[in-house]
Amino acid sequence: MKKKILAILLAVSCMGMMMTGCAGGEEEKEPEKQEEVKEDDGGESKEAESESGGVDAILADVEKQMNDALGELPESGKGERVGILISSTANEFWGTMKTRYEEAGKELGIEVEVFEASAEDDAAGQLDSLQTMIPMEFDAIIVSPIDGTNLIPGIVAANEAEIPVINLGPGVDTDALKDAGGHLDGKITVNFEEQGSTAAKDMISRMKDGGEVAILSGLEGAGQSVGRTNGAKAVFEETDGIELVAEQACDWDTEKAYEAAKDILTAHPELKGIFACNDNMALAAVRALQEMENKDVMVYGVDYTSDAKAAIEEGTMMGSMTYSSTIYTKAAEEMAMLLVQGKTFDAPVYLPLTLVNQDNIAEFDGWR
Repeated sequence: MKKKILAILLAVSCMGMMMTGCAGGEEEKEPEKQEEVKEDDGGESKEAESESGGVDAILADVEKQMNDALGELPESGKGERVGILISSTANEFWGTMKTRYEEAGKELGIEVEVFEASAEDDAAGQLDSLQTMIPMEFDAIIVSPIDGTNLIPGIVAANEAEIPVINLGPGVDTDALKDAGGHLDGKITVNFEEQGSTAAKDMISRMKDGGEVAILSGLEGAGQSVGRTNGAKAVFEETDGIELVAEQACDWDTEKAYEAAKDILTAHPELKGIFACNDNMALAAVRALQEMENKDVMVYGVDYTSDAKAAIEEGTMMGSMTYSSTIYTKAAEEMAMLLVQGKTFDAPVYLPLTLVNQDNIAEFDGWR
């Protein structure tokens, strides 16, 4: 009898709480909404995940993969000094990388100083910057060369000064470096061929009847341009019904890419797709398409810059290959710290890659 009375009192109490709109009643409704979203097959679950921090989960997974690849994390920073040489902040990608390097240095408790060339094709000026860095008593140096050989004399000088050198991103020609008597102490990079092949495969998947495609490559001899071009080219040439009608080197120059795109479109009015080896050139192709009032060509780039993001959202670009600059730069500095602390690296460490396109861009809100 007592149990029945207690049950009745509890029921009355709960009804009272619901009628007064208590906080507890609202909290109980929320899980039901989340469960309904998860059961929906219309893509709403991904949208909900994105809104609730889905991009953070993606970034956490990428960072875990990078930590696993490094093998271990360094001891807390003891004020190590790391010198960093990039291409040129004239390109938004490298401007972002500079910022991320500086942010990661503060997080890790090390001193970071970033140097650069005056332009993306200033190979000699970039070498001058590296030679300036050698006597500055850095504990380690991270370099991203403009081409495969331009920094070799500076790397050899760093070797002679017993400063560990890490190659991030665009590759140093290791055979030429070895011939010059030098070596790298570590390499952290992305698979450039995979960037090109992934974009090409996505493009082809949207071309039901096949068609003509073109490639706008970057600076001749630059590792990222060669890799991206070769990756896309291999996919295009191996796919039945796809014809690669043009491959034009544009030296990372937007005006050259703009003119090349116009010429290719004029010569091949049935063109279906353009893969550009970076976003700046892809956006130049978009400009040419808009001026020619052509809305039928899919354009892909690399780097996922803010302008590329806007173009994908607007529908004028189809996609862009990306990777986390936050995790990339932090991992490079952790590698530098590990080298200073006595660890050695016998093989390159690769950063995971992602394609952002019109279908999944909502999932990457807050990507960094």
